[in-house]
Amino acid sequence: ARRLAARLARLRGAAMKIGQLVSLQGEDILPPEFAQALAVLRAQAAPMPAQQVRRVLGREYGKGWERRFSAFDHEPLAAASIGQVHRATTPDGRDLALKIQYPGVARSIASDVDNVAALLRLFNLLPVDLDVAGIAAEAKRQLAQEADYLAEARFLERYAQLVADEPALLVPRVHRDLTTPRVMAMDYVEGEPLDALDRAPQARRDAVGALLERLLFRELFEFRVMQTDPNFANYLYLPASGRVALLDFGSTKRFGAAFVANYVRIT
Repeated sequence: ARRLAARLARLRGAAMKIGQLVSLQGEDILPPEFAQALAVLRAQAAPMPAQQVRRVLGREYGKGWERRFSAFDHEPLAAASIGQVHRATTPDGRDLALKIQYPGVARSIASDVDNVAALLRLFNLLPVDLDVAGIAAEAKRQLAQEADYLAEARFLERYAQLVADEPALLVPRVHRDLTTPRVMAMDYVEGEPLDALDRAPQARRDAVGALLERLLFRELFEFRVMQTDPNFANYLYLPASGRVALLDFGSTKRFGAAFVANYVRIT
Protein backbone atom coordinates (compact mmCIF):
# COMPACT_ATOMS: atom_id res chain seq x y z
CA ALA A 1 0.00 0.00 0.00
CA ARG A 2 2.85 2.41 0.81
CA ARG A 3 4.51 1.68 -2.54
CA LEU A 4 1.19 2.27 -4.34
CA ALA A 5 0.67 5.59 -2.53
CA ALA A 6 4.19 6.75 -3.43
CA ARG A 7 3.64 5.83 -7.09
CA LEU A 8 0.26 7.58 -7.28
CA ALA A 9 1.73 10.72 -5.68
CA ARG A 10 4.44 10.84 -8.37
CA LEU A 11 1.89 10.34 -11.17
CA ARG A 12 -0.34 13.17 -9.85
CA GLY A 13 -3.49 13.99 -11.86
CA ALA A 14 -5.98 11.20 -12.32
CA ALA A 15 -3.88 8.60 -10.49
CA MET A 16 -3.62 10.74 -7.39
CA LYS A 17 -7.32 11.67 -7.44
CA ILE A 18 -8.36 8.02 -7.51
CA GLY A 19 -6.00 7.31 -4.62
CA GLN A 20 -7.52 10.20 -2.65
CA LEU A 21 -11.07 8.95 -3.21
CA VAL A 22 -10.10 5.37 -2.35
CA SER A 23 -8.43 6.54 0.88
CA LEU A 24 -11.73 8.02 2.09
CA GLN A 25 -13.54 4.67 2.13
CA GLY A 26 -14.65 3.32 5.50
CA GLU A 27 -12.78 0.63 7.45
CA ASP A 28 -15.51 -1.87 6.58
CA ILE A 29 -14.36 -1.61 2.94
CA LEU A 30 -10.69 -0.63 3.15
CA PRO A 31 -8.23 -2.16 5.66
CA PRO A 32 -6.92 0.51 8.12
CA GLU A 33 -3.29 -0.03 7.06
CA PHE A 34 -4.22 0.57 3.42
CA ALA A 35 -6.21 3.71 4.24
CA GLN A 36 -3.34 5.10 6.34
CA ALA A 37 -0.83 4.55 3.54
CA LEU A 38 -3.07 6.28 0.98
CA ALA A 39 -3.91 9.16 3.33
CA VAL A 40 -0.67 10.88 2.31
CA LEU A 41 -2.34 11.57 -1.05
CA ARG A 42 -4.75 13.97 0.63
CA ALA A 43 -1.88 16.23 1.66
CA GLN A 44 0.99 16.31 -0.82
CA ALA A 45 1.91 15.29 -4.36
CA ALA A 46 5.25 15.33 -6.15
CA PRO A 47 5.86 18.99 -7.13
CA MET A 48 6.77 20.37 -10.56
CA PRO A 49 10.39 21.34 -11.13
CA ALA A 50 11.05 25.10 -11.04
CA GLN A 51 11.78 25.20 -14.78
CA GLN A 52 8.38 23.69 -15.54
CA VAL A 53 6.67 26.24 -13.26
CA ARG A 54 8.36 29.06 -15.16
CA ARG A 55 7.18 27.62 -18.50
CA VAL A 56 3.57 27.44 -17.30
CA LEU A 57 3.64 31.02 -16.00
CA GLY A 58 5.24 32.23 -19.23
CA ARG A 59 2.48 30.57 -21.26
CA GLU A 60 -0.31 31.99 -19.06
CA TYR A 61 1.06 35.49 -18.37
CA GLY A 62 3.30 36.03 -21.38
CA LYS A 63 6.91 37.05 -21.77
CA GLY A 64 8.33 38.94 -18.83
CA TRP A 65 5.84 37.45 -16.36
CA GLU A 66 8.40 37.97 -13.57
CA ARG A 67 7.68 41.71 -13.61
CA ARG A 68 4.17 41.02 -12.31
CA PHE A 69 5.70 40.06 -8.95
CA SER A 70 8.14 41.71 -6.58
CA ALA A 71 8.74 38.31 -4.96
CA PHE A 72 7.99 34.75 -6.05
CA ASP A 73 8.76 31.66 -3.94
CA HIS A 74 9.78 28.82 -6.23
CA GLU A 75 9.34 26.32 -3.38
CA PRO A 76 5.67 25.25 -3.47
CA LEU A 77 3.53 25.60 -0.36
CA ALA A 78 1.55 22.51 -1.38
CA ALA A 79 1.17 20.15 -4.33
CA ALA A 80 -2.11 18.35 -5.09
CA SER A 81 -3.67 16.22 -7.81
CA ILE A 82 -3.79 18.79 -10.65
CA GLY A 83 -1.69 21.72 -9.48
CA GLN A 84 0.56 23.24 -6.85
CA VAL A 85 0.54 26.45 -4.82
CA HIS A 86 3.25 29.12 -4.67
CA ARG A 87 3.43 32.25 -2.56
CA ALA A 88 4.05 35.53 -4.39
CA THR A 89 3.97 39.27 -3.73
CA THR A 90 2.89 41.87 -6.26
CA PRO A 91 4.59 45.27 -6.69
CA ASP A 92 1.55 46.92 -5.06
CA GLY A 93 2.01 44.78 -1.94
CA ARG A 94 -0.59 42.03 -2.36
CA ASP A 95 0.39 38.77 -0.59
CA LEU A 96 -0.88 35.98 -2.85
CA ALA A 97 -1.18 32.23 -3.18
CA LEU A 98 -0.92 31.20 -6.83
CA LYS A 99 -2.42 27.84 -7.77
CA ILE A 100 -0.57 26.67 -10.88
CA GLN A 101 -1.89 23.74 -12.93
CA TYR A 102 0.35 20.90 -14.08
CA PRO A 103 0.83 21.10 -17.86
CA GLY A 104 -1.28 18.68 -19.90
CA VAL A 105 -3.30 17.34 -16.97
CA ALA A 106 -6.64 18.63 -18.30
CA ARG A 107 -6.25 16.91 -21.70
CA SER A 108 -5.66 13.42 -20.36
CA ILE A 109 -8.20 13.14 -17.53
CA ALA A 110 -10.55 10.51 -19.02
CA SER A 111 -7.85 8.21 -20.40
CA ASP A 112 -5.68 8.50 -17.28
CA VAL A 113 -8.55 7.64 -14.95
CA ASP A 114 -9.53 4.62 -17.04
CA ASN A 115 -5.93 3.39 -17.22
CA VAL A 116 -5.35 3.67 -13.47
CA ALA A 117 -8.68 2.01 -12.64
CA ALA A 118 -7.82 -0.87 -15.00
CA LEU A 119 -4.43 -1.33 -13.34
CA LEU A 120 -5.96 -1.38 -9.87
CA ARG A 121 -8.39 -4.10 -10.98
CA LEU A 122 -5.71 -6.07 -12.83
CA PHE A 123 -3.39 -6.32 -9.85
CA ASN A 124 -6.17 -6.89 -7.30
CA LEU A 125 -4.95 -3.99 -5.19
CA LEU A 126 -8.41 -3.09 -3.89
CA PRO A 127 -11.16 -5.03 -2.08
CA VAL A 128 -13.37 -6.90 -4.56
CA ASP A 129 -16.55 -5.18 -3.33
CA LEU A 130 -15.17 -1.65 -3.81
CA ASP A 131 -17.07 0.30 -6.50
CA VAL A 132 -14.05 1.12 -8.69
CA ALA A 133 -16.26 2.17 -11.61
CA GLY A 134 -18.13 4.64 -9.39
CA ILE A 135 -14.89 6.02 -7.97
CA ALA A 136 -13.47 6.41 -11.49
CA ALA A 137 -16.58 8.28 -12.66
CA GLU A 138 -16.39 10.64 -9.68
CA ALA A 139 -12.67 11.18 -10.27
CA LYS A 140 -13.38 12.22 -13.87
CA ARG A 141 -16.12 14.61 -12.77
CA GLN A 142 -13.99 16.22 -10.07
CA LEU A 143 -10.87 16.52 -12.21
CA ALA A 144 -12.68 17.96 -15.23
CA GLN A 145 -14.23 20.67 -13.08
CA GLU A 146 -11.08 21.33 -11.03
CA ALA A 147 -9.07 21.90 -14.22
CA ASP A 148 -11.05 25.08 -14.99
CA TYR A 149 -9.64 27.71 -12.65
CA LEU A 150 -11.92 30.46 -13.97
CA ALA A 151 -14.93 28.37 -12.93
CA GLU A 152 -13.34 27.79 -9.53
CA ALA A 153 -12.77 31.52 -9.13
CA ARG A 154 -16.48 32.14 -9.75
CA PHE A 155 -17.44 29.53 -7.15
CA LEU A 156 -15.00 31.02 -4.64
CA GLU A 157 -16.49 34.49 -5.06
CA ARG A 158 -20.03 33.12 -4.82
CA TYR A 159 -19.20 31.07 -1.73
CA ALA A 160 -17.70 34.10 0.01
CA GLN A 161 -21.09 35.79 -0.38
CA LEU A 162 -22.96 32.75 0.94
CA VAL A 163 -20.93 32.51 4.18
CA ALA A 164 -20.54 36.25 4.74
CA ASP A 165 -22.73 35.92 7.86
CA GLU A 166 -20.35 33.33 9.41
CA PRO A 167 -17.51 35.39 10.95
CA ALA A 168 -15.67 32.21 11.98
CA LEU A 169 -15.21 31.25 8.30
CA LEU A 170 -12.70 32.88 5.98
CA VAL A 171 -12.82 32.63 2.19
CA PRO A 172 -9.77 34.12 0.40
CA ARG A 173 -10.34 36.87 -2.15
CA VAL A 174 -9.74 36.12 -5.84
CA HIS A 175 -7.40 38.46 -7.74
CA ARG A 176 -8.85 38.50 -11.24
CA ASP A 177 -5.97 40.39 -12.88
CA LEU A 178 -3.68 37.41 -12.20
CA THR A 179 -6.20 34.58 -12.69
CA THR A 180 -6.33 32.56 -15.92
CA PRO A 181 -7.80 29.14 -16.88
CA ARG A 182 -4.55 27.51 -15.60
CA VAL A 183 -3.44 29.88 -12.81
CA MET A 184 -5.59 31.13 -9.94
CA ALA A 185 -4.49 33.98 -7.69
CA MET A 186 -6.03 34.42 -4.25
CA ASP A 187 -5.15 35.94 -0.90
CA TYR A 188 -2.41 34.08 0.96
CA VAL A 189 -3.74 32.72 4.27
CA GLU A 190 -1.44 31.78 7.16
CA GLY A 191 -2.77 28.86 9.17
CA GLU A 192 -2.37 25.28 10.37
CA PRO A 193 -3.80 21.98 9.13
CA LEU A 194 -6.98 20.85 10.88
CA ASP A 195 -4.91 18.05 12.39
CA ALA A 196 -3.36 20.70 14.66
CA LEU A 197 -6.63 20.66 16.60
CA ASP A 198 -5.52 17.34 18.11
CA ARG A 199 -3.50 19.50 20.54
CA ALA A 200 -6.22 22.10 21.11
CA PRO A 201 -8.49 22.27 24.19
CA GLN A 202 -11.70 20.29 23.90
CA ALA A 203 -13.82 23.44 23.82
CA ARG A 204 -11.94 24.73 20.76
CA ARG A 205 -12.23 21.34 19.02
CA ASP A 206 -15.96 21.28 19.73
CA ALA A 207 -16.38 24.81 18.37
CA VAL A 208 -14.62 24.02 15.09
CA GLY A 209 -16.48 20.72 14.75
CA ALA A 210 -19.82 22.45 15.29
CA LEU A 211 -18.87 25.16 12.79
CA LEU A 212 -18.06 22.66 10.04
CA GLU A 213 -21.13 20.56 10.82
CA ARG A 214 -23.34 23.63 10.55
CA LEU A 215 -21.63 24.56 7.29
CA LEU A 216 -22.35 21.10 5.87
CA PHE A 217 -26.07 21.37 6.54
CA ARG A 218 -26.24 24.95 5.28
CA GLU A 219 -24.50 23.87 2.07
CA LEU A 220 -27.05 21.14 1.45
CA PHE A 221 -30.32 22.62 2.69
CA GLU A 222 -29.85 26.40 2.46
CA PHE A 223 -27.23 27.16 -0.22
CA ARG A 224 -27.76 24.02 -2.33
CA VAL A 225 -24.07 24.55 -3.19
CA MET A 226 -21.43 22.25 -1.73
CA GLN A 227 -17.67 21.90 -1.85
CA THR A 228 -17.70 18.15 -2.57
CA ASP A 229 -14.01 17.22 -2.20
CA PRO A 230 -13.77 16.00 1.44
CA ASN A 231 -10.06 16.65 1.78
CA PHE A 232 -8.69 18.03 5.06
CA ALA A 233 -6.00 19.88 3.08
CA ASN A 234 -8.79 22.15 1.76
CA TYR A 235 -9.15 23.73 5.22
CA LEU A 236 -6.83 25.76 7.45
CA TYR A 237 -7.21 26.49 11.15
CA LEU A 238 -6.19 30.00 12.23
CA PRO A 239 -5.23 29.66 15.93
CA ALA A 240 -4.95 33.40 16.66
CA SER A 241 -8.59 34.04 15.75
CA GLY A 242 -10.09 30.54 15.97
CA ARG A 243 -11.37 30.90 12.39
CA VAL A 244 -11.34 28.25 9.67
CA ALA A 245 -10.22 29.17 6.15
CA LEU A 246 -11.86 27.45 3.18
CA LEU A 247 -9.30 27.16 0.40
CA ASP A 248 -10.35 24.98 -2.50
CA PHE A 249 -13.56 25.23 -4.53
CA GLY A 250 -12.52 23.29 -7.62
CA SER A 251 -15.07 20.56 -6.97
CA THR A 252 -18.03 22.72 -5.96
CA LYS A 253 -21.42 21.35 -7.00
CA ARG A 254 -24.92 22.80 -7.21
CA PHE A 255 -27.97 20.73 -6.22
CA GLY A 256 -31.50 21.03 -7.53
CA ALA A 257 -34.49 21.56 -5.26
CA ALA A 258 -35.81 18.03 -5.91
CA PHE A 259 -32.47 16.47 -4.91
CA VAL A 260 -32.42 18.41 -1.63
CA ALA A 261 -36.08 17.58 -0.97
CA ASN A 262 -35.16 13.88 -0.86
CA TYR A 263 -32.73 14.61 2.00
CA VAL A 264 -35.37 16.69 3.77
CA ARG A 265 -37.69 13.67 3.80
CA ILE A 266 -35.13 11.41 5.51
CA THR A 267 -34.01 13.87 8.23
